[in-house]
Amino acid sequence: MIEAFREGATLEDMNAHESHRRDFFGQVGKGLVGAAIAGMLHDDGVVNAANQRTFDVSPKKPHFPGKAKAVIQFFMTGGPSHIDLFDPKPALKKHAGELPRAFLDNVESVGAAGGLMPSPFKIRKRGESGLEIADVLPHLAECADDIAVIRSMWTTDFNHETGVLMMHSGRNLKASPSIGAWISYGLGSENRDLPAYVALDAPGKPILMDKGNWQSGWLPPVFQGTRFRSVGSPLLNLHAKDEYPDSVLAYSRNLLGKIAAKHRDQRPGQPDLSARIASYELAARMQLSATDALDISQETRETQAAYGLENKNTESYGRRCLMARRLVERGVRIVQIYMNTTRGDNPWDHHGGILENLTTCCLESDQPVAALLKDLKQRGLLDSTLLMWGGEFGRLPLAQKGSNPGRDHGAKGFSVWLGGGGIKGGTAYGATDEFGYHAVENRTSIHDLHATVLHCLGLDHERLVFDHHGLNERLTTVNPASVVTGVLA
Repeated sequence: MIEAFREGATLEDMNAHESHRRDFFGQVGKGLVGAAIAGMLHDDGVVNAANQRTFDVSPKKPHFPGKAKAVIQFFMTGGPSHIDLFDPKPALKKHAGELPRAFLDNVESVGAAGGLMPSPFKIRKRGESGLEIADVLPHLAECADDIAVIRSMWTTDFNHETGVLMMHSGRNLKASPSIGAWISYGLGSENRDLPAYVALDAPGKPILMDKGNWQSGWLPPVFQGTRFRSVGSPLLNLHAKDEYPDSVLAYSRNLLGKIAAKHRDQRPGQPDLSARIASYELAARMQLSATDALDISQETRETQAAYGLENKNTESYGRRCLMARRLVERGVRIVQIYMNTTRGDNPWDHHGGILENLTTCCLESDQPVAALLKDLKQRGLLDSTLLMWGGEFGRLPLAQKGSNPGRDHGAKGFSVWLGGGGIKGGTAYGATDEFGYHAVENRTSIHDLHATVLHCLGLDHERLVFDHHGLNERLTTVNPASVVTGVLA
């Protein structure tokens, strides 16, 4: 019995040690039974051999039963124009060319500001609900009764970098935890062989803020997003260059695991070290699971065609949308799909040529997004998967001067849409003023949006806290937040 707890130890040896938990776990952690106990406690995120709290992505219970189990976020970097897509403003035609001076306090380039510009796009009522969606989004229009558009979003930042940080983390500061990191911290993953949090962007193309989009900030590094490649191997160096027998691989991994655990236990309070060891262990398990999860060749040709994989315009974004479905099917908690293209790292930033450029963005993404929504619904997964679409802000109702005008950044009023788990489809919530400049009815902050996403997952934004330098930090710490009940089913 004693041997089971500590090899070579006698009963007197055991009794001589203090009964403090730190010593107890330090001793039992050296034996087989101790390894099992320590393993179970580690999986529960309780203690390690040095009585330090550990963190992992094992499944966690939500605060209350949530309707959604996973999130897929379509992040449209650059600021999609709500006025041209979801929020029709007939008054712009009546007052075309006028320049309300009060609007200029939210203009990035005052010298380039022109007058009020009517939308060149037609927006129509769709579905049984009559939700208004532009003709340039014909595939999403078919899903009008499955989504809720929040027309009254606002943010404090109208520069891209700080706006992206705000939308992802609720703060305009670098090194702040993203919403994905908070979700993986609060709920973990339902598949130990895949990351809890995955980011999918176009390979080889620039992306605004890069990995800052899916960072863990001051949360333990184990909760940061994992960037998967949508072409080729999901991760670089995922497979060894040389083949070895399974027995050799198993022995070497077991030995490395013991060495890593000893190294970690001798250096308590090092979250980066624990995260690095966890990432190595996950990489070993992912050699088969990640490749299988992202192998879209297993899908039927009909499914691939539905996502637009046979069309050069939609193939890139469609591939990532199809991968996202395969990942949430396998228990990944949150997948973020970024739209970065050869046109730049913020393709929805249409300061000029909005008719042409907005059309191009919609052409590339509309069919894949709608295909994912329809596919989830057909497979019975939409009720448990929350979809979130939008950028860091919207656009102004003003034209930017030029022969082929566009719109400047608009932060005081814009739209996002939610769909799936916990959301009441066919809903238009809130409103901007008659020109689409300022949110005036049911104003919804970024923090309100974050609180709502967490609520759909069964997480109370006021109870999801992390002790950071003695402060109980939250995703919604910066400003008071409320769940947007008007979009909930």
